[in-house]
Amino acid sequence: MSSVYGKKIKISIFGQSHSPAIGVSIDTLPAGFKIDMDELRSFMFRRSPGKDDLSTSRTEDDEPEIICGTADGVTCGSPLAIVIRNKNARSSDYSELRDTPRPSHADYAAHVKFSGFQDVSGGGHFSGRLTAPLCAAGGIILQILKGKGVDICAHILQIGGAKDDPFDMAGLTINDFKTVRENPLPVLRCEAGEEMKKQILNAKEKGDSVGGIIECAAAGLPAGIGDPIFDGMENRIAQIIFGIPGVKGIEFGSGFAVVERFGSENNDPIFLDDGKIKTRTNNNGGITGGITNGMPLVFRAAFKPTPSIGMEQESVNLSRLEKAVLQVKGRHDPCIVIRAVPCVEAAAAIALYDAYL
Repeated sequence: MSSVYGKKIKISIFGQSHSPAIGVSIDTLPAGFKIDMDELRSFMFRRSPGKDDLSTSRTEDDEPEIICGTADGVTCGSPLAIVIRNKNARSSDYSELRDTPRPSHADYAAHVKFSGFQDVSGGGHFSGRLTAPLCAAGGIILQILKGKGVDICAHILQIGGAKDDPFDMAGLTINDFKTVRENPLPVLRCEAGEEMKKQILNAKEKGDSVGGIIECAAAGLPAGIGDPIFDGMENRIAQIIFGIPGVKGIEFGSGFAVVERFGSENNDPIFLDDGKIKTRTNNNGGITGGITNGMPLVFRAAFKPTPSIGMEQESVNLSRLEKAVLQVKGRHDPCIVIRAVPCVEAAAAIALYDAYL
């Protein structure tokens, strides 16, 4: 059901939210790389559910189980496959959804495409649960990129009306990444994180949900990665970022704000800094002509509010073709943005490494 992502690295994700397991296959990883499993588990823990009252109460340990592709913990050149067991599924919560689709969820579109045979439990193959294998693949590739001096970090820029400071796109440093990683929530300002928590808990109390924006940056990328026209870095990143459920928009650099500027204001002046070519601003987000230009690569992804909410909503009974009122049962995130941060990092890593090769 999932298409394969990648030109050099081939990624395919399989499984459903409540199937016995979910997983990912990764083809063309370089042989001879030793995977740090502790680091991978730590990365995946950031995405895993059930840690606090800001996420779903479904608890999964998300233990990545490598079933092939390594020998003695080192990649051996054959396709690498990882499975993650589903241990806390509760499919009965979703029986009503086969006949009454959730507004703004994939239920109805999937019903039409797959003639009613789709798995509705937990959202099936359309579930955010499928971002766990994405993080498993991206977590390994993040380790490979770090060995090449490339680091990727994302933070929550906004949840509801609560906003964090944006990255300084031209003056980004590793210390910015350190600050994000050391804070309780992945933000630059702890005060912003506290306001974001309030936004989420207020929505949850009402049986509602809230969306937000994640900003991601890659530092240490050399100039010259990517291609013009259809294989530009914006294209590659956008394709995989839109594979994360809930993403409804993406922008690079200054994004849509550029429409309010003249070219003289938006152009990034080029200068020499100790023999290295840099730009004084970074409105292009590190990409020009689809190719990295040596500046930090910066983009933002907008996430919609979780469609599965406890409030009554208008829908239609599909078998009787009459109006219906739906109140979604089950365990759902009041905001998917917090758990989506490592998903965005993982997706960016896959896109960048595929282009890097």
